Amino acid sequence: MRLAILADIHGNLLALEAVLDDLRWRGTIDLIVNLGDCVSGPLWPAQTCRLLMDRNWPAVRGNHDRAVAFDDPAAMWSSDTFAHAALTADQRAWLGALPCLAEFAPGIIAFHGRPDNDNRYTLDDVDGGRLVASSAVKVAMRLGQHARGPRLVLCGHSHQSRMLQIGDGPLVVNPGSVGCPAYDDPAGTPHVSEAGSPHPAMPSRPCATTARSRSTSSP
Repeated sequence: MRLAILADIHGNLLALEAVLDDLRWRGTIDLIVNLGDCVSGPLWPAQTCRLLMDRNWPAVRGNHDRAVAFDDPAAMWSSDTFAHAALTADQRAWLGALPCLAEFAPGIIAFHGRPDNDNRYTLDDVDGGRLVASSAVKVAMRLGQHARGPRLVLCGHSHQSRMLQIGDGPLVVNPGSVGCPAYDDPAGTPHVSEAGSPHPAMPSRPCATTARSRSTSSP
């Protein structure tokens, strides 16, 4: 089984199209999954949402998807306000109906941030105003019951491409961000996330073997 993992598109339609071109280059993909934060950003939220709804890939809801679907526009971040205004009521309803956690295939579970919180990191810690890789012990604690049972755990949110094997437990994968290679988060402990490259990220892997990644060219 060949799995393609997308996350954090953030309304960047051109980056998403570059990823789809990359998928065609790779050949047969059995399952494409979307880990949320689909549309928020000052680019093409409505067009991106339309493409995702047409493709109907299995998906989970990100923290920005939740905000666009349910929050008061007056209280949103500017990127969410822009997306909310650009989307139709049906598109916002589609975002709101996405599950917080899903099992995409036997032994493969996915969520946006953590299993119990779409706005917290699984594979990352904040250190010195930047994101750094978390230890396996911390990741296992954040996964809770999901540290045993699944073979593969998929998460996004940090926009950092990371992969960690939890002992004899699951392989945990964050594919990085399709559409937003850097951001500044002033909430909580202020920090930045920087991928170090403008290229959209999208790992694909045979489920039974080690994951591999290849960034596509910048659109």
